[in-house]
Amino acid sequence: MKKYHIITFGCQMNEHDSENIAGMLEGMGYEFVADPYEADVVVMNTCSVREHADKRFYGMLGQFKKRRDENKDSRIVCVCGCMPQQPRVQEEIKKSFGWVDVVFGTQTIGDFPRLLNSRIATGKKQFSVTANSPVIPDEKEPKRVYEHKALVNITYGCNNFCTYCIVPYTRGREKSRSLADVVDEVKKLASDGVLEVMLLGQNVNSFKDGEGNDFPTLVRYINEVEGIERIRFMTSNPKDLSDDLIDCFRTCNKLCKHIHLPVQSGSSTVLKRMNRRYDRDRYIEIIDKLKAACPDIAITTDIIVGFPGETEDEFAETLSLVEYVGYDSAFTFIYSPREGTPAAGYTDQIPYDVKHERFERLNGVVNECSLRNNSMLADQTVRVLVDGASRKDENAYSGRTDGFKLVNISSGRDITGQLVDVRITDCKTFSIDGILA
Repeated sequence: MKKYHIITFGCQMNEHDSENIAGMLEGMGYEFVADPYEADVVVMNTCSVREHADKRFYGMLGQFKKRRDENKDSRIVCVCGCMPQQPRVQEEIKKSFGWVDVVFGTQTIGDFPRLLNSRIATGKKQFSVTANSPVIPDEKEPKRVYEHKALVNITYGCNNFCTYCIVPYTRGREKSRSLADVVDEVKKLASDGVLEVMLLGQNVNSFKDGEGNDFPTLVRYINEVEGIERIRFMTSNPKDLSDDLIDCFRTCNKLCKHIHLPVQSGSSTVLKRMNRRYDRDRYIEIIDKLKAACPDIAITTDIIVGFPGETEDEFAETLSLVEYVGYDSAFTFIYSPREGTPAAGYTDQIPYDVKHERFERLNGVVNECSLRNNSMLADQTVRVLVDGASRKDENAYSGRTDGFKLVNISSGRDITGQLVDVRITDCKTFSIDGILA
C-alpha cells in the first residue's frame, strides 16, 4: 500500500478537515505513516490566523523539496487549508514553491481525490481554490484521531469581519448545516462508540438552519442522543450568546461545564476598533449569567495583546477583566498584522518590545488564575474521559475533566477511551495529577 502523512496547523476546524482528508486517502487505498519523509503523499493543512504559523509552514515546506526531487513520480506534496485561499500566498507558492503538486482551499476539500488522481495520471500540477462558495462542503467519512470522541462541524465560514481576522476571507461566508443532518451524524457516531462530541464553527452561536432551528435547539436535540455522554462546542462569540444557550448549561445534563468565550480585550474602546460588537459591560454581564446558571463552569478565552492603538490604560483594563472573570486558562497572542485585514493598515501599530512586555504581564495574571482554580480540585474525585497515554509520563494516561482540565492519571492498566473516577493528588498551573479512585 502507498503511504500518506498529514501535517496540520491551526484550530480544531483544521484538525477536522485533516480527519476528512485522511478518510479520503484511506478510501483511495493509502495507509498512514508516522514519518512524513516516508510518505508517498504528504498533505500540509495550513493556518493563516497567526504569523508564526505562516513561517512554520514555509520553513517546513522547503524541507520537503529535496526528498521530493529524489523521486518526483512517487512523492507528491499537497498544500491545503486557509493559506492558499489568499491571493498573496497563491503567488508565493507559484513563485517560490512551484514544485508543489496539488493545491486546494478550505472550500474545495471534496475535490481532493479527483485532484490527486489527476496529478498521478497526468503528471501535471493541480489547483482548486474557491473564493466564496455558497455550498456547504461535502463531509466524507473521516478517520478520527480518537475512537471515543469526535469533531462535528455545524457551521462553515464567518460573517463577523473582526478587523484583525483573516478567517472570513479564507473560509468564506457563514453557512449552517441542517439540524437533522447534524443530529443524524451524532447518532451514527454514538453507535460507533463515541462518548463525546465537539460541535465546531467559527461562531457556533449563530447556527441557524433552513428550518429556523438555532444553536440552543441543536444542543437540546443532541443532549437526547443515547450513548453520547458529553457535549462540547467552540468557538462561541459573545455578541451572539443568548440567554437560551446559557440556560442549556443548567438544563442539559450532557453539556460540559466549560465554555471557551474569546474576549480578545478588556477595553471597550479596543473592542470597538476590533469590530467585536460587544463591550466590556456586556461581556461581564454574560459571565455573571453563566456563573449564576452553572456555578461550577470553567471559562477559558482568547486574548490579543498589543492591538494597534492599545494604550497602557486599555491594557490595564484587560488585566482587571482577567482577574474579575478568573479564567481557568487562556490562549494569549501578541498581535501580528494579517495582510488583507483592516487592522494591518492601521498606522498606530505597537512596538514589539511593548507588546512582548504586556504579553508577559498578562500571562503572569492568567497563570495565577489557572493555578488558583486548579488548586480547588485538590483531594477531590473528578470524572475524566481518558484520551490515551500521557505525553510526559509513559506510566500515566491523560484526559479531560468535564471542565476541560488536563489530568495525568497513574494507572496500572490501559484506560484509553474510558470515563473514570480520579482522585486529584497534585495541582499545577497547566495540568493536574491523580490516581484512579
